[in-house]
Amino acid sequence: MDNSPMGELKNILKKGQRRNLIIIATLVVLLFAFKPWVQIGAGERGVVQNFGAVQDHVLNEGIHFKIPIVQTVILMDVKIQKAMTDAASSSSDLQDVDLSVALNYHIIPDKANLVYQTIGVEFKERIIDPAIQEVMKAVSARYTAEELITKRPAVSTEMQQALTSRLLASNIAVDAFSIISFSFSQTFTDAIEAKQTAEQNALKAKRDLDRIKVEAQQTIAAATAEAEALRLQKMNISPDLIELRKIEANLKAIEKWNGILPEVTGAGAIPFIGVGGAIKN
Repeated sequence: MDNSPMGELKNILKKGQRRNLIIIATLVVLLFAFKPWVQIGAGERGVVQNFGAVQDHVLNEGIHFKIPIVQTVILMDVKIQKAMTDAASSSSDLQDVDLSVALNYHIIPDKANLVYQTIGVEFKERIIDPAIQEVMKAVSARYTAEELITKRPAVSTEMQQALTSRLLASNIAVDAFSIISFSFSQTFTDAIEAKQTAEQNALKAKRDLDRIKVEAQQTIAAATAEAEALRLQKMNISPDLIELRKIEANLKAIEKWNGILPEVTGAGAIPFIGVGGAIKN
């Protein structure tokens, strides 16, 4: 054992190094134990609490420091989420309607602290689903069952607008809304199919009637044109034209004659006079 001043100094330095190492190790342990930072991922926001009290500011994406023990940070998902809901309601003409809809929504990022403070993390069960149910029933009650089918885009738009207004009060934004399906009672479905069949048959009959009318008009037009042509032709006939047609007919008969005179028999027969001399000349 070295009791010299140099030896004592070495011992003091060694003790000081051990103490420093112990302090550093303690700080590292405490650092990881209390974790004075928080990482906010993509599509998330951090709600800061001081001893449980929600603070006004919201932490954006990235790494942020917090005060251990005093502060806690709650992560809130602000990405677009999808909710699919089924509801049973009635139309204005008291037909039972089963609807299935899909809603895309997200928490307004800057209001994530208010959503957590007033609703909590179970906002879908507490706010989204009840709002969809109420809006679907309220809107469908303003339309007849047939209008829910024929005016489906208008019904969808009205539901989306109502949901947007209702959820915005809870700091939740609506991104998209669509009606997946309508379904009615079998009796009403059969009645709709029968009506559509009757309308299609009526439309076919009307088209056939229109076609018959057009064909009749075409026949009348053709007959009128033919009658007009005959009338004009009759107006152009004159005695000179008749005589000319007779001469043309005789000339055609002469062209076809083979030069042989017909034999005349019987006492009452009239001889063919003048034709032979005319041919010789």
